[in-house]
Amino acid sequence: MQDQRPTVPVAAATASPVLPPGASAADTNRKFMKRFVDFINTADPKLSTELVSPDAVFHVPGRPDPVHGPAGYIEIIEMMRGGFPDIQWTLEETVVEGDVIAARFTMRGTHRGPFSGVPPTGKKIEVQALNIYRLSQGKIVSEVGQPDLMGVMMQIGAIPRP
Repeated sequence: MQDQRPTVPVAAATASPVLPPGASAADTNRKFMKRFVDFINTADPKLSTELVSPDAVFHVPGRPDPVHGPAGYIEIIEMMRGGFPDIQWTLEETVVEGDVIAARFTMRGTHRGPFSGVPPTGKKIEVQALNIYRLSQGKIVSEVGQPDLMGVMMQIGAIPRP
């Protein structure tokens, strides 16, 4: 059976000012995102300063104001780890255009701490997230994240499934 998915052309650009010899911009961005996944899965402060600009702005669903810089991103990770201490992100797909990377993740974890006012249930979650990153000089300068929070809330029993 032939693949019926549409092909979408995108222009690749670099996440860093200089590409290593023989590396394409798309390859460089993919390697960057793999390092970023290492960061979000470990909350390593050293990686945060290597990958996230001090001036970065992160728009978080449910928050009226964005968080900023490496410390702001670690705050987001710690919020998720508070409810799901074993949470891990798997990078499923990336699309690169210019200085923007769209990344689709699967988030998996066990609800062992309070989350959005819901006491721990011990239930496992598995949901998708789609985040859009803008890079400059090899670091993230902005992110708009769209995790499936409704899916999380349904899977932990906070809201009924349709």
